[in-house]
Amino acid sequence: MRIRLAAVAMLALLMEASLAAGAEGLTAPVKLPPFDAARAACKAPVGLQKKLVFVQDNKREFMQGAGRGLEAAARARGLAYGVAFADNDAALMTRQVGGLATDRTGAIVVAPIDPPSLAPALKKVLGAGAYVGAIVPPPATTILNAPQYLTGKVLADAAENYIRTRLGGKAKVVLLTHDSLQFLVPRFTAMRDTLRTLPGVTIVADISPATVDKAGGYRTMKTILLAQPTIDVVLGADTVVLGALAALREAGKARPDQFLGGIDGEQEAVAEIRKGGGPYKASISLASSIFGYAMGQHAADWLEGKSIPQAMDILPKALTHRNIADYERDTANPGAVYADPARRAAYLKMYGNICFDTRENFINFPWSSETR
Repeated sequence: MRIRLAAVAMLALLMEASLAAGAEGLTAPVKLPPFDAARAACKAPVGLQKKLVFVQDNKREFMQGAGRGLEAAARARGLAYGVAFADNDAALMTRQVGGLATDRTGAIVVAPIDPPSLAPALKKVLGAGAYVGAIVPPPATTILNAPQYLTGKVLADAAENYIRTRLGGKAKVVLLTHDSLQFLVPRFTAMRDTLRTLPGVTIVADISPATVDKAGGYRTMKTILLAQPTIDVVLGADTVVLGALAALREAGKARPDQFLGGIDGEQEAVAEIRKGGGPYKASISLASSIFGYAMGQHAADWLEGKSIPQAMDILPKALTHRNIADYERDTANPGAVYADPARRAAYLKMYGNICFDTRENFINFPWSSETR
């Protein structure tokens, strides 16, 4: 009889944890207030594994940095840690997330490949009461984004200044975009808006590589060079711009006076900038190990019933010779940054509050702090 009562109690707890199943979350855009760290805690989820899994799209350095931060936070908070690597396979990622829902993993962070097809599987994880942290696209307990227009503008402003001062106001420009991912469109809109102010600039290619990695940038630039053998400026994510640089070098078309600039602050891009004298001139850091560590901390807080942010900005930082050493120190030890409110505020800004009791208010719209 005692065993039967225990089983009934456990079933009741599991049913309570799954109350959010089928919920759609917040589908209409809302402006979130600043995160209130003093907000009272609520109940903790029950029947979930104390485990954090990173559902990783590919092996570009930006995502590997996020994984390093997540793993460090999991270790610091006593969570088991794992990686589900999808290798740019959207169908595989959907199956992986479905499996995590079935085995009641307590927390996942995901970098979606195809957000619409993945959303139903993520809702099952959310419905079980688990934490879902998403790198940009919804749905999620916490959305991680950057102020995308500002991020693109910081890079475009650096390119504009270089074109004016070093290239006489004239340049043939390649934009390697991610316009197929609607959440990143504003960064490329900012680039076009800025470059449009220079009458001597011609955008000779404005194209999204098939894959967001070095191989995608390499293949795309090889094709562009068949029609446009002289390129002065290349802008995009670091990983694709690094691939474009490899294609330029292979074709003998890389020049010291070119301006290649990327977004993400990937280690290889930073190394190119530090060397000096080459085409790679700028990288806009979105310090992935630091936001990864923060999301890992939020996952652990969620599993303890604490109130956590609904959304978080990772703030763009233009890397220069002067600040690269400080940046590398911070990204190598994200735990120290997270523990120092002043240093943390230079990288992260948090919005809204959510905890297990209010889990049906998960974000299910394309959140951005720039939305008015």
